[in-house]
Amino acid sequence: MTPLPSVLLIDDDPINNFLNKSLLTRLGIAQHLTVVESGHAALDFLRQHCQQPTPVCPVLILLDINMPGMNGLQFLEAYQQLLPEQRQGVVIVILTTSLHPRDVRQVEQLGIIDEFLSKPLTADKVSALLHKYFP
Repeated sequence: MTPLPSVLLIDDDPINNFLNKSLLTRLGIAQHLTVVESGHAALDFLRQHCQQPTPVCPVLILLDINMPGMNGLQFLEAYQQLLPEQRQGVVIVILTTSLHPRDVRQVEQLGIIDEFLSKPLTADKVSALLHKYFP
């Protein structure tokens, strides 16, 4: 499979980030892999690099839902306010340890999530995502 142009991983846990980055790098799924530890940093990255299509503008966002400061739901609400060209064609996947029905309901109401995955991220889960959204 041809690597995706860019993937953005948003998670506040440095251990999860290390493991997920190692997995994604080993699988060679992206030409550019950016890891940020907060929703605020992710929004800053998107505003800076996605005013127009660039090689580092993500086509896949892997988002932790439970983060301090700006959680995943708050990120998604702010994400919806970005310019359409900054959001065009982006697949958003929630990565979480807890799929609480309340969280699922709130996120689904936004209508911009493509998938929910429980942690840990595995090669099989990544492969299924790629085949489903980037055939």
